[in-house]
Amino acid sequence: MKPTPTRIEPIFSPRIWGARSLAPLFPEKSNLTEPLGEAWLTGVDCRIASGPYDGKTLGEAWTEMPANWRGAQLASVADFPLLVKFIFPTDKLSIQVHPDDAYASTHEKAAGGRGKTEMWYVVSANSGAQVLIGLKPGVDREKFLEGLVQHELENLFEAVPVHAGDTIFVPAGTPHTIGSGMVICEVQEYSDLTYRVYDYGRVDGRGKPRELHIEKALEVTNFGRRSGGKITTLSLPAHEAARSLLTACRYFATERWECSANCEIPVDAARFELIIILEGAGTFSWPDSAARYHRGECWLVPASQGHIAVRPEAATSLIRTWVPDIGSMRTALHREGISAAALAQVLFD
Repeated sequence: MKPTPTRIEPIFSPRIWGARSLAPLFPEKSNLTEPLGEAWLTGVDCRIASGPYDGKTLGEAWTEMPANWRGAQLASVADFPLLVKFIFPTDKLSIQVHPDDAYASTHEKAAGGRGKTEMWYVVSANSGAQVLIGLKPGVDREKFLEGLVQHELENLFEAVPVHAGDTIFVPAGTPHTIGSGMVICEVQEYSDLTYRVYDYGRVDGRGKPRELHIEKALEVTNFGRRSGGKITTLSLPAHEAARSLLTACRYFATERWECSANCEIPVDAARFELIIILEGAGTFSWPDSAARYHRGECWLVPASQGHIAVRPEAATSLIRTWVPDIGSMRTALHREGISAAALAQVLFD
């Protein structure tokens, strides 16, 4: 079972707030009869499309992957740890919040028992696009409930304008919603636990309102403590490509690479990596083989790969993400000349 970079096929999910065209990321998904809201790039039901696990689901492949694929750091991890999505809203998502691991492990064992911390990278955004992230100072449980009853909940949130290239960190317990007119690449702890608080009175295709989870949402919301929001990304030293650290926490670290010429992405033997193509096309190459890549694709690079070479035929923008060891990561970045103050803007313990 020779380790080799492996492409994963996405799964597309209908959403009432979704889009009827996912171009240019997925030009084949145009003129849709049903709006699609999400493309899951690493769902455990996604199919492997190349390499020795070709045809298996990602979940099946993960159970079979030896340590030289997973990396020593993740060799004993039972479930695939990272969920990556593209999100395509043409209407607001529900106002919602996600639990942390402690709450989920006690109250959501049947759903996997994992909380949900996430980050958003804004791939594109129309003029005026915004997200609501976190509550304004002074908003407590009582004011929150009053806003809910009066249908004025949005007014209690911090509204954050977004533009292409922005990064937003959303720790568990931070209430939020995504607005319309943007495309987001989301990297998150592998969990689908979402507590909806408010859904604007919408109904599904059967004319029924979607389920709300107000009591659970109130239990997990961080009232009176500001967390998350827009991140000032950190430029990193590079010789062949422009790269920046978007954000990092114990669940994921995420970089953006801009490759206008040939470059190599190093891979740490401690963990596998995911590479998501935002723009461009070209060839990945590694010892003994090569493969074409295209916009919208997600690739899993085994831990023992050492590196993967990027040979762009068109300027390539990509996301690189992995499960970090925060202590080791901080030490490595200090060696590259990154100050503790600069790291504090993007790295969350």
